[in-house]
Amino acid sequence: MANRPHGGELKDLHTRDAYQHETLLKEAAFLPSITLTDRQLCDLELLMNGGFSPLEGFMNRKDYESVVHDLRLANGILFSMPVTLDISQKDIEYFNLVAGKRVVLRDLRDDAPLAILTIEDIYKPDKEVEAINVFGDNDSAHPSVKYLHTRVKEYYIGGNVEAINPPTHYDYVAHRFTPTELRAHFKKLNWTRVVAFQTRNPMHRAHRELTVRAARQRQANILIHPVVGLTKPGDIDHYTRVRVYQAIMPKYPNGMATLSLLPLAMRMAGPREAVWHAIIRKNFGATHFIIGRDHAGPGKNSKGEDFYGPYDAQHFVEKYRDELHIEVVPFQMVTYLPDSDEYLPIDEVPLGTNQLNISGTELRRRLRTGGNIPEWFSYPGVVKVLRDTHPPRSRQGFTLFLTGYYNSGKDTVGKALQVKLNEQGGRSVSLLLGETVRHEISSELGFTRKDRDQNIARIAFISAELTKAGAAVIAAPIAPFAEARAHARAHVETYGGFYLIHVNTPLEHCIKTDRKGVYKKAQSGEIKGFTGVDDTYEIPTDADIVVDVSKQSINEICHQILLLVEKDGYIGEK
Repeated sequence: MANRPHGGELKDLHTRDAYQHETLLKEAAFLPSITLTDRQLCDLELLMNGGFSPLEGFMNRKDYESVVHDLRLANGILFSMPVTLDISQKDIEYFNLVAGKRVVLRDLRDDAPLAILTIEDIYKPDKEVEAINVFGDNDSAHPSVKYLHTRVKEYYIGGNVEAINPPTHYDYVAHRFTPTELRAHFKKLNWTRVVAFQTRNPMHRAHRELTVRAARQRQANILIHPVVGLTKPGDIDHYTRVRVYQAIMPKYPNGMATLSLLPLAMRMAGPREAVWHAIIRKNFGATHFIIGRDHAGPGKNSKGEDFYGPYDAQHFVEKYRDELHIEVVPFQMVTYLPDSDEYLPIDEVPLGTNQLNISGTELRRRLRTGGNIPEWFSYPGVVKVLRDTHPPRSRQGFTLFLTGYYNSGKDTVGKALQVKLNEQGGRSVSLLLGETVRHEISSELGFTRKDRDQNIARIAFISAELTKAGAAVIAAPIAPFAEARAHARAHVETYGGFYLIHVNTPLEHCIKTDRKGVYKKAQSGEIKGFTGVDDTYEIPTDADIVVDVSKQSINEICHQILLLVEKDGYIGEK
């Protein structure tokens, strides 16, 4: 039979509250509403379906402080991660929220009412203490520490919830099982021993081999249980990963494995998160849980050192094995032996044996360049999914972001680049001149710092969408502020290339060659807040290339820019 839930009882709030569904739904129409963030939405889904058993709601102060300091709920039950609902002082005052009041929790995607929370208490956490205790550091290089200090609001609301509806999912519905559903599935298949495998990355042959070995050694079946909620920034999107999991499932022996998606918002908390993951898999019915090297690790801190040791998570979970009642299966790194065409745990490989492996960095390089990915490393179906989502750079879009003073020549350079890229062919080319964007898209914006940043954010959004579609984008705003330019780079680089081109034509030359007399109007005070006259231009320190039309011809500048783009593989030979 499936493993006993953590705390002894599966807190399936949908089943518990089904009898009062219509009553709760009617009440929700008259209650103040909290629209959940993506992370809160993931948390609520697992609270309502029992994945976070024994929790029945967001933690009150007593449970929160006990978990932060001692990894236990106030009643003594092991629980390693705080599950909290954050709210602003403004919303507390606006809705007049106090203990005993009821609020409806709504889905940010469609405003649907999901649950009603009865407020037990409202409290202000010490975020620095939370960061140090839960994540081991207050270093903002840790994505969840940064999230805690920049995105999480100043107060937490504690209280139990009553379930109205689960969040609606439109993707991969056949692979989304609640704990109750998955337990019934195991029972139907007569699975009594289940090894759960946690992943937030694509799977390759090595993962298939290690999970099969783990299952056979324990005479168990396999639950591939990947996270499809929030993961580490920069991770491969869950759509691609699930297509990979679907491609690899037929490679398992018939009837050995099943795939179920976990809507968890990871915190990347290393050892603490490993305990949390074990509790969650126990609630889903697993009897065994694979914990890998640097499990749920966020990478390196601001000093360039790993936040957690490679085996800290394994040792930490082992410390609580008697309370967890789920057997930990330590991940043993496997390596490919070409002479015998097999994978073996690295500690079982005889000294001097020929071994092959491809690192994550090398895999990304081969995907980027279209290089060969051998079948001994990954299955052709998996490689096809990855290549479809991550085509070589010659098929990816890119943005050339030109910044400089008014009349610096950036518009002329942009128009010339458009012609040259159209001449090359192979992709659509879009030109976003500063004045065009101001007239067509940002006509209501002025020239305050806030409005200028909003204008650049709009250009970045359009550029990112076009880049994602494989286009070449040439954007040529003044973009005087470094922070807005950095945000534009981060947004676009999610989907393709980004080149910051500083058209560093001296201000004196810009003024001297201004045939429209705009600078003259600014200098006389007729135009206010003009960049270079009575408003700041922050010289880029992170430009990919610096050009100057007072010293170089437009053709020379375009040639210099295109050589850089060609060197990186975005244009040129296909």
